[in-house]
Amino acid sequence: MKFDVVIIGGGHAGAEAASAAARLGCRTALITLDASRIGVMSCNPAIGGLAKGQLVKEIDALGGLMGINTDRTAIQYRRLNASKGPAVRSSRAQCDKRLYAETLQRELAGIENLSIISGEIAEIRLSGGKTASVRLVSGDEIACDSVVVTTGTFLRGLLYTGFVRCEGGRIDERAAQSLSANLEGMGFQLRRLKTGTPPRLNKKSINFNGLEPQPGDSNPRPFSFYAKPERFPILPQVNCHITYTNTKTHEIIEENLGRSPMFSGMIRGVGPRYCPAIEDKVKRFRGRERHQVFLEPEGLDSDDIYANGISTSLPQDVQEQFVRSIAGLERAEFVRYGYAVEYDCIDPRQLRGTLESKDIPGLFFAGQVNGTSGYEEAAAQGLVAGVNAALKIRGQEPFILSRDEAYIGVLIDDLVTKGADEPYRMFTSRAEFRLLLREDNADLRLSDRGWNIGLLGKEAHSSFCKRRESIERRKRELAEHFFVPGGPAGAWVEAQGLGVLKDRVSAEIFLRRPEVNWQVLCTLGFPGVDCQEEVSEQVEIQTKYEGYIKRELELLEGVRKSERVRIPAGLRYDDIPGLSNEVKGRLREARPETIGQASRMPGITPAAIANLLIYLKMEGRTRAGADV
Repeated sequence: MKFDVVIIGGGHAGAEAASAAARLGCRTALITLDASRIGVMSCNPAIGGLAKGQLVKEIDALGGLMGINTDRTAIQYRRLNASKGPAVRSSRAQCDKRLYAETLQRELAGIENLSIISGEIAEIRLSGGKTASVRLVSGDEIACDSVVVTTGTFLRGLLYTGFVRCEGGRIDERAAQSLSANLEGMGFQLRRLKTGTPPRLNKKSINFNGLEPQPGDSNPRPFSFYAKPERFPILPQVNCHITYTNTKTHEIIEENLGRSPMFSGMIRGVGPRYCPAIEDKVKRFRGRERHQVFLEPEGLDSDDIYANGISTSLPQDVQEQFVRSIAGLERAEFVRYGYAVEYDCIDPRQLRGTLESKDIPGLFFAGQVNGTSGYEEAAAQGLVAGVNAALKIRGQEPFILSRDEAYIGVLIDDLVTKGADEPYRMFTSRAEFRLLLREDNADLRLSDRGWNIGLLGKEAHSSFCKRRESIERRKRELAEHFFVPGGPAGAWVEAQGLGVLKDRVSAEIFLRRPEVNWQVLCTLGFPGVDCQEEVSEQVEIQTKYEGYIKRELELLEGVRKSERVRIPAGLRYDDIPGLSNEVKGRLREARPETIGQASRMPGITPAAIANLLIYLKMEGRTRAGADV
């Protein structure tokens, strides 16, 4: 049996990787422990969130699956930071968990060139230093040219509830026990990370009276730029609810910290700093009187409630005590207890910006195996790894997104230059040019890239081109339409107490006033009342923030001059004068591909970068401006 690309693992990274490779024409096999669990939302029943919404929009703009599948199964939409600037606005959708996995599985089953195989990989085999095949635990061997490892939390996974420990990648699913030793044998540095999940509670046992309802947006917007269903939202929308822990909750947890596997030393893996377990919150923030708990429905036909905010690995009896001390949860019945997962991941600094191994051609990694957390981060990596695995086989140039092009570029660059000593989570603060990388303009940034590599379909790209043309036409109309002092605009300015309109002014300049929005323009006579909301929003943002955007673009141009200077593979850092032994050691270990990557490495000083640039120029090795 021979395939072009083999994907190991059927989570969100594996699904995107398999879809991308197959749709780019490669004969692809997705091999997973249990095919019925492909695309399962193993933790919270939501897609998106702060900075994560940007990732999903970018995946969609490139032609990936996550945005469309979210729209097909969403039961609540919320735009976070809606009252703040466009750079930090992020979309989030609560999904029907069961439908999300089922819908994704149907999508994958219908993709040409894609075969789905149930089994456990025991070994990735090499020939001539390159990937050649994979061997299953059953003994079957599958020949292939490229392999994408997307094993999530399953490599030597251990589950903890109190001092009760068992093997597994997630509850009721066995771990992958063989592959870790194989990867170590190939030279990959493995480390242990830890994540966790909160209890699931029976909806019928919760007293929602007095709890704070959290409805979705009254005018929700889809994640996908291209799919336009006749009815939106597609599914009925539901409320979430908010409650809080209290001093009694915290007392119960503190009294039982000695029974926590995290604090007793049983768990060696490092947990997520920005999404800690409730016992970690209580210990670290002793002065805080309460912590927020979001009660999130897991589906339209399910009574399971996800208690977001109280992730825990405390024993079952302690979980029952502290949960029932929370308002509304006094009689809570447990559908599933919270637990922690400890698992193996690789050091992602051993990867290129394509997510291919620096040492083994044809071997790619994506998702939590690279030290990240979150469905969105995993899916973004999966798409990039799947595309590059296919492009390599086709003999085409690799696909790399830079930090100034996409949050996906920030994510991957952070991983391959800095590594992940704890589960990596995306934040808007990680992006230096976040005003340029908004979720509302993800298609304007990336749709042509998706089309050019062959991932974005003709119909979707045509839809994008029409939107882009509409935006440009409306911007021209703004510049060509004028308001005069004696007209409605002048009267409006005076009525608002904003002084007097002394000269005629274009609608473009008028829109830059902080008090003016698109609706105001239309009431004053600008012919834009029929404009689609997604178009008018984009025109308004580009117009109001033009000065800031121009400033960022100018800064970006300066950065790009040295950012993409390539560092030759095998460069002897010991030959470079002026570098300290520490810097030489760091560069030898990480083997950065560009000056930009080297400059972001911990411990690499501006002086070291200057010396490196001078040396490369003297040796005639620079290729400034070349894409990496």
